[in-house]
Formats: sequence, structure tokens, C-alpha cells
Amino acid sequence: MNEFQKELCQNLSKYCWETIEPHMEHDDADGKFRMEFFKGLGDYGVAGVTLPEEYGGAGLSYLDYCYVLEEIAKVSVPYAVTVSVSSMVQTILNEYGTKAQKEKYLPALTSGDEIGAFALSESHSGSDAASLKTTAKKVEGGYVLNGTKMWITSGGIAKTYIVMARTGGEGAKGVSAFIVREGDAGFSFGKAEKKMGWKTSPTRELVFENCFVSDENLLLTEGKGFTVAMGGLDRGRVAIAAIGVGCAKRALDEAVSYSLTRQQFKQPIFDFQGLQFMLADMALEVESSRLMVLSAAQSIDDKKTNSKLCSMAKLKATDAAMKVTTDAVQVLGGVGYTAEYPVERFMRDAKVLQIVEGTNQIQRVVIARHLKKEYEQHA
Repeated sequence: MNEFQKELCQNLSKYCWETIEPHMEHDDADGKFRMEFFKGLGDYGVAGVTLPEEYGGAGLSYLDYCYVLEEIAKVSVPYAVTVSVSSMVQTILNEYGTKAQKEKYLPALTSGDEIGAFALSESHSGSDAASLKTTAKKVEGGYVLNGTKMWITSGGIAKTYIVMARTGGEGAKGVSAFIVREGDAGFSFGKAEKKMGWKTSPTRELVFENCFVSDENLLLTEGKGFTVAMGGLDRGRVAIAAIGVGCAKRALDEAVSYSLTRQQFKQPIFDFQGLQFMLADMALEVESSRLMVLSAAQSIDDKKTNSKLCSMAKLKATDAAMKVTTDAVQVLGGVGYTAEYPVERFMRDAKVLQIVEGTNQIQRVVIARHLKKEYEQHA
């Protein structure tokens, strides 16, 4: 970490601990998202870390972005995820949008004044995203969308949505991408999901009933929706991996701090070898995960994105987050299972990291495909 990154993370950490952390226990219990906290992150310049300054972004590297996400996640995984998903929307608009689309939508997102959301999944199309059923029928001046999207992060609080809908036949080639705004006629929200974790991050169903979207809000051309969706996939996986590192690091910090002060049999429980082995393994998981994330991020910055490494980073870091948070609860014992300490919240928040941006089983499929291709080329 260079001096700039250290200063960035120190200032961001101060804001997160002083402003967000004091409210997390109660907001988690109440399922409350605070837009002022997100706007505060925007004021620190981290709502659009990698976006060009031309559109209000900070113009920083993906490596910088991963450090930012890790820092936010140490206090709140849900707020880090909100930044991550909104940033993915920004990246899609920046890479595939027209100049007019960029100028219209990006500044409000990069500033943190608004949040972006990504709508691909449906009730019967998750990992098999190309089987989506939401339709977009061509009409004069635009398209009419009908269908529903499920499990949409920031649903109901986001203003700009990237929505995938079917304009053609079956499969990926029949999918197109659209920009839909909150308040568009025919666009409404279904139920808010009751979740195990990420309680301060709203997850809602999106409902499209004869929702008109103008031609100017089509991204690229018809049939290029999957190009748009998959274009941000590697970056999204690395972002979730970085959040996993932050989640695991906070759990490790809590476990070590507790074990140094909690006494049993007239000595700190840290001095028992059984716990030392657990804590050493937890630290190993955190550090090895971070190295994989930074390596994958560097490949993105070098414009030589290593898709296999991106999947490996996501798989490793999120599995590590689940293990480290679970072990942290064990180290704290009975109080670790209560809301008196934050480790139970981080354990719940860690679980879905193994599911979003492609389940960890899908990551193994992706990694295996890369291996097969590599070994066949050298056979």
C-alpha cells in the first residue's frame, strides 16, 4: 500500500467508524438504510472510485477501489456492497453507454447523490441467467418491458437500474440491456426480502407492467445485453472478494482483541494453544485472500484481466470470510452468538458473499473451464 492509499484508507476508516459504526447494531435490527451515510461516502470520493473525473469520478485504480471496499466492509458489509453494485452500474454506463447517457446518469451516481442497481436475476434464472423471461417488445420510439426481477440489491432506494430483458429468441443472443429510472410508468417494486444478513441493504423484487423505455435508454444495440452483463462480471467478482477480506479482517480483529482480555483459569484465553492455532489460521485466511484480491485487481489495472484469477479471488476470499467469521463467533463463545458483539452480524453478512456475483460452485466451474483450456493448449 502506497502513501496515497494509506491516507485514503485512514480518512475513510475514520468516517466509517465515527459515523456509520455507532448505528450498525440498531440499523441491522431495524433493517434501516441511511442515505446520508452513502452520501457521506460520496463526499469522500468513494462512490465512483474508478470512474473518470470527467463524469465526477475519482479516476483512481481498481487496486485503490479494492482497498476502499475492504475498509468500508470492516464496519458495514451492506454499505460496501451498495457502493460496489452502484459502481458496477457506473462502469457499465461508462464502457457501453453513449456520451449522452454518460452525461445524463453518471454525475449523480459518482457523487453519491444517487444509487445504481443491476437487474438480471429472475425467479427461475439465477446462475443460468441467459434463460431470463422478462420481455422488451419493440414499439414506436422505444420498448415495452414486462416481467419481474428478483433479489435486486438496492431495489427501492436506487434511482438508475440496468435491466436485462429479452428482445429476441432464446439464449444470450436474445437479451438486451436497458436503463430504467425509478418513477418510470409501469415500473414498480414488489416485496422487500427478509434476509439472514445484509439487513441494512434493501433487496426487492422489481415489477415491469407495460413499462415504456425510450430508444435512447437502450445500451449498445439489441441482442448485446449479455455483452453488457458479462462485461462487468470479473470486476464485480473482485469487488465482492475485497468486501469479503474486509468482513474477515473485522472478525479477526474482534476475535484477537476479545481473546487477549477474556480470562479463564487465571490467564487470557489467547494463551491457550488451541485458540492460538485457530487465530493463526484465521489470520492466514485473511492475508492470503487479500493477496489474491490485489493480484486480480492489478490484472484489471494492467488491462490484462485474468478471469480465472478473478474467480479464484472471489471464491477464496468469500469462503475465507465465512470460515473466519464462524471461527470468530466460536472464539467469543456465548457472547459471540449475541448481538452484544458484532461478530454474529458479520457471520450473517458473510454467508451471501458466497452466493452473489456467481455462486462459489459456479466459480469452481469457471476455474475448471480455464484449466481445461490451458492444459489442452499445451497438450
